[in-house]
Amino acid sequence: MAGSGALLRQCPLLLPQNREGSVYEGFVTVQDRDFHIRILLPSDFQLKNARIYCSWRLKKVLHGYHQIVKQRLQHCSDLVSFMVELKTILEAALKNAQELHTPPPPEYYSYLVRDIETLGWNKVVYVGTGLNTIKLKGEDSCGRQHLITLKLNAKYPAEPPDCCVDFPVEFAISWIPQSSLVDIYNQFLAALESLKEFWNAMDEIDEKTWVLEPENPTRSATMRRIAIGNSVSINLEVDPRHPTMLPECYFLGADHVVNPLRTKLNNNMHLWDPDITLLQNLKEVLETDFPSRAVLEKTDFTMDCGICYAYRLDGAIPDQVCGDSRCGQPFHQACLFEWLQGLPSSRQSFNVIFGECPYCNKVRKSFRKANGNVKLNKVQ
Repeated sequence: MAGSGALLRQCPLLLPQNREGSVYEGFVTVQDRDFHIRILLPSDFQLKNARIYCSWRLKKVLHGYHQIVKQRLQHCSDLVSFMVELKTILEAALKNAQELHTPPPPEYYSYLVRDIETLGWNKVVYVGTGLNTIKLKGEDSCGRQHLITLKLNAKYPAEPPDCCVDFPVEFAISWIPQSSLVDIYNQFLAALESLKEFWNAMDEIDEKTWVLEPENPTRSATMRRIAIGNSVSINLEVDPRHPTMLPECYFLGADHVVNPLRTKLNNNMHLWDPDITLLQNLKEVLETDFPSRAVLEKTDFTMDCGICYAYRLDGAIPDQVCGDSRCGQPFHQACLFEWLQGLPSSRQSFNVIFGECPYCNKVRKSFRKANGNVKLNKVQ
């Protein structure tokens, strides 16, 4: 996590509510106005799974900006950078709200209607009642449908509209006062084509493997957790600009199952071929076939946590597995760490807790928590 000093400088009225720094509450200040906010971080401190509770005033200001806020949560590395992004979004939202109170000049409507007619009404999905929000649809060369939301202010076309898209990368438009909706739409289509290979790779994974996380991936999602077997999976972080290159890989499961997979990945990394698909490369490098959706059901891989007896807990699924081959019981990271903290027989040294597996408690284990992660290792 980012340092508390940096967060204090950005938001001096937003304070931690517990010792772990997983709950923050207070106010974010923009344009000399204070907005109440409460932020709940998950046990792994991943912002993409954070929960944000806003006052009714803040909700009203952010109305129409929810998708942008979600995207910033997905892409920001820490709470400080997210709060900087949130304040920027609030600045824009307040500015647009102020301008909405002043009716645009007549030429605004004539320019806008002319641009829409030039573009074609068949590409328009939605037009707001105040003619300040427009949704356009586009299709990439593989037939996938995409949307772009445009929020215009009264100075259009002298100033560009704000654009919201479901992309894994930033979408920045090139704009001059002589530009039009057609120019934005053409840039939108060009961006779709530049991301075509990325979406092809992710679609193949979604269609041919059992994806455990995210449950309902958006077009901006670059991560996939794929089932390899019972209580073992691989977490992939794909570069949207280079989707056929070797992605970041992280295995989840018991050591006796995961270690051979790590060895194969390290030994066969030189075989990675950018000219074939990402999924085919993974199969060849790992020397394994991923479970088929045609043969197996997702329930074959979704074992409940051995502590809370649930599969999903605050959006997270079990990602820690007992390393003993005779046990192999999965747990939620948060459940496991809380369990061990409450055992009188457990002892902690810095970020490592030594305790017993809740299932096979005759075998001593060490459970490590580092940077919000819990790792299970046998004690020799």
